Amino acid sequence: VTGLIAGVESLDRTVLEQSQLQVISRCGAGLSNVDLEAAEERGIQVFSTPDAPTTAVAELTLGALLSLLRSLLAMDRRVRERNWEKTVGRQLEGQVVAVIGYGRIGRKVGRLLGAFGATVVAVDPAHVGEVDGVPMVPLAEAIRGADIITLHCSGEEQILGKREFSSMKDGVYILNAARGSLVDESALTKALESGKVTGAWLDAFLVEPYEGLLLNQEGVLLTPHAGSYTRECRLSMESEAVENLLTGFRRLEEGRA
Repeated sequence: VTGLIAGVESLDRTVLEQSQLQVISRCGAGLSNVDLEAAEERGIQVFSTPDAPTTAVAELTLGALLSLLRSLLAMDRRVRERNWEKTVGRQLEGQVVAVIGYGRIGRKVGRLLGAFGATVVAVDPAHVGEVDGVPMVPLAEAIRGADIITLHCSGEEQILGKREFSSMKDGVYILNAARGSLVDESALTKALESGKVTGAWLDAFLVEPYEGLLLNQEGVLLTPHAGSYTRECRLSMESEAVENLLTGFRRLEEGRA
């Protein structure tokens, strides 16, 4: 029996066809690096750990948002330069936050935002009406009305492009803890330069390690795809990944019995 505990390495059709893999246990929530169609054709069992990163990613999102709203990095830098200049920021309470993708992480983010007194709306084609008191609204409506937009959705299709940025309020904040492909980087850069977007945080990029346009932009917080990097989350993910691998092995053995 051959299995793999996988990280973010590419497991595309070519790799799978050249391997003897029977079980892939992804240590993480996403499976975008695994060719699921090719895996199914070859009878390879594929597992992930979708629950473990929920709290870690949600908490990092809130931390990044509060940092952006209060310009913490800029003020820290000025103090170290012996410059006692204060920045007038924004409070989270009373802001309208659009959560794009209302799965495990999105719902956790929504609950945390609610505790701060923010008004939360969500976009998710899997839900209608309300979820935990949060109204589901069309994407265009959410983008037009939001002071803050945070992305927590699956898939690779672009969601925020030139048209979407043009319809946003002036001074909006953008956060992306999901996939780098969801945001048009060029459009975001122009929106930052024009003041349409006041601040942005990205923890996921189309190409990683990231070396793109946003490195030179003020008001941007960039982290190295570190959403799941807490001790508690890593222990949970790694333990669950091992259990998933063993589950796959047991299924294979039972099939042979």
